[in-house]
Amino acid sequence: MIRQAMGALSIAAIVTASQVSAQDADTGAELYQHYCATCHGIDATGYGPMAGVLVIQPTDLTRLASSEGVFPTARVVARIDGRDPLVSHGSPMPVYGPYFEGQDTAMKTPDGQPILTSQPIVDLVAYLQTLQAN
Repeated sequence: MIRQAMGALSIAAIVTASQVSAQDADTGAELYQHYCATCHGIDATGYGPMAGVLVIQPTDLTRLASSEGVFPTARVVARIDGRDPLVSHGSPMPVYGPYFEGQDTAMKTPDGQPILTSQPIVDLVAYLQTLQAN
């Protein structure tokens, strides 16, 4: 009986640890203003004060969903966490990538596939999703 209860608790702990994390767009907005607005602009349209010195101009983050009709969650996560590097300021984007490491969590892409990333990136993605132009 005790062994069954311990097994059930272990399974519950595994399920809980692997659940998709909650997204906090307000926290994401704070992270964006602190780490991203310098290049992408306060309004996320790609015209931040550092845009002029970059080799590749920053993307208009308000139009990410318009090119594919669906927010490209996996592509955005990979760009932010460095799996899909972009050399635009002499080093791979993101300049602040190490600040987003840790607190590993999973989030779902629009097609339901989980992707492992960090909680700060989950929050940034939640915020970016709120900015999408219709």
